[in-house]
Formats: sequence, C-alpha cells, structure tokens
Amino acid sequence: MNRIRPKKLNHGDVIGIISPASSIDDFSRLENATKYFEKLGYFVKIGKNVGKKEDYLAGNDEERLSDFHQMFEDKDVKAIFSLRGGYGSARLLDKINYSLIRKNPKILVGYSDITALHLAIFKKTSLITFAGLMASTDFGDEINQFAEEQFWRILTSKQKVGIIKNPENDNIESNSNKIASGILLGGNLSVLTSIIGSKYLPDFSENILLLEDVDEKPYRIDRMLNQMRLANILEKVNGFVLGKFTNCFENDENSNHELNKIFSEYLGNKKPVIYNLSHGHIKFNLTLPIGSLTKINSKQKTIEILESVVS
Repeated sequence: MNRIRPKKLNHGDVIGIISPASSIDDFSRLENATKYFEKLGYFVKIGKNVGKKEDYLAGNDEERLSDFHQMFEDKDVKAIFSLRGGYGSARLLDKINYSLIRKNPKILVGYSDITALHLAIFKKTSLITFAGLMASTDFGDEINQFAEEQFWRILTSKQKVGIIKNPENDNIESNSNKIASGILLGGNLSVLTSIIGSKYLPDFSENILLLEDVDEKPYRIDRMLNQMRLANILEKVNGFVLGKFTNCFENDENSNHELNKIFSEYLGNKKPVIYNLSHGHIKFNLTLPIGSLTKINSKQKTIEILESVVS
C-alpha cells in the first residue's frame, strides 16, 4: 500500500479551521484558539461557513462540504483542524471529492465524529490523518500541557514517532504477552459502527484496531462490538488498542468491571490488546496518526508508531 504522508507543519504556515460536524455555541472558544495558534507563529483561516447552524449540524451538508473542499483546494492552507465533533461528518462521505484530497494531501486533525472522515479518507486516498486535538474542544480554553506538547511534536517533526506514552500515573494495561503490528485504523466506536457496510470503511485485515467512546452504556458497547463481530472485523485484525471509554458506566462510575468483562468476551486473549491508552474524550488526549504502521507489545504494555507520519 502506497500510503501518503502530509507535509509537516512549519511556523508561519496557515491552519484552516472547519466544522464538518456540529456547531459551537460559545464562539469565544474559537477566538481563544485563533489567538493561541497565532501566538505560536501560525496564521489562521476560518471556513466561510463556520458559525452557521442548522438543527444539530454546523450548517447544511453543502455548506460544511464547501468549507472542507475549499481548505484542501487552498494552496496556502497546510493543515486543517476540526472545530469540534458532535455529529454530521458521515453525512458528507458520499459527497467528498477524494481525488482533490489525493492531489492536495495535507494534515487533517480531529477525533470523535471526525472518525468517519479519517476512515473514509484512508480508504479512498491512503492519506495518513490525525485523531487528535480540536480547535474549540481542546484549544478553546486552558490547554493540557501533556496533550499540547505531544500534539505539536507529532505534526511538526519528520522523525519516527516512536513509543506513545501515557501521562505519569496513568498506566497502560494489556491482556497477554503477545506482539502484533499493522496499520493503525479506527477511532470512535459508535461512529465506526455507523458506517459498517458502506464503501467508506477500510479493510481491517492484519491491522491494528483503535477504539474509544464517550457516554455509551455498557450494553451499547456490547451491541456495537457484536456488530463488529458479525461483520467479521474483530476476527480480521492483528490486535487492539483501547483508549478511554469516558462515562461508559451503568451506575457506579468507579466500577469498570462490567465494561472490562465485555471487552474480554469480544476481544479475548488470542490477540494482543492494549487497554487504557490516554486517547479519547479527555483532557490528556494523545494525538494518534490514523494510517500509520504501528506495533503493540502487550508484554511490555507499549504502542509504538514505527515511522514518520509527516514528510
């Protein structure tokens, strides 16, 4: 597979900001994020339709798609940051000009609902994108230093990324003594399962599956994993990386026994599983390159990106 690496971000580059999913109510967060990026030495271009709202979407599909395409067309824009997640990205998948992306590869960052874009873009173009911090969600107020440093390092350095580490005192767990490698694919569990059966889901065969989610009760996690099992996705992959499943409890938020039981039942011990990676709907959110060659070592409890992810 001839994967495409976007060019790294340099000081003085233009960052484009778009809302492919839901809108925001507090626009001071966008102002704060813009000031923060400019203070670091970047220029900011905001999509012309950012700020629009149609029900639960950041404008209608045509408006959100227009900003998305214009940022890829704009030769000055070197990176595209999502404003927030929410819902709506998957509505754009059959309308996107993937040839435009392939001809103008650049950094695309976001997580949660943006998972739909990551997966479809990799399927159609083989471009490495980034499940990571978003303009309003993460840069709109006080920024977590741990997540901030890792974010800029991964987008601005041509060096091999190497081992991804959790914050201190937040231990990575595992299920076995096995090692596996493959292309890192996945993201938000509920968004991923929503496009199963479509032509926008990449092939997970012999790859590493990343999953995270928020505000989903255990029986819903069970239902989605069962859907993946029936679609033969869980059987195909070489291994699993589980991020944070935030507020995914029935009653007692201090007890994760039920959730762990579900993961154990569906993922088992035949393949390596990395648990509790600091990725998802949290402040200490690690940015992960979707489409990168990755190795997981459940004996050493490590996840390692084996290559540079920008050129």
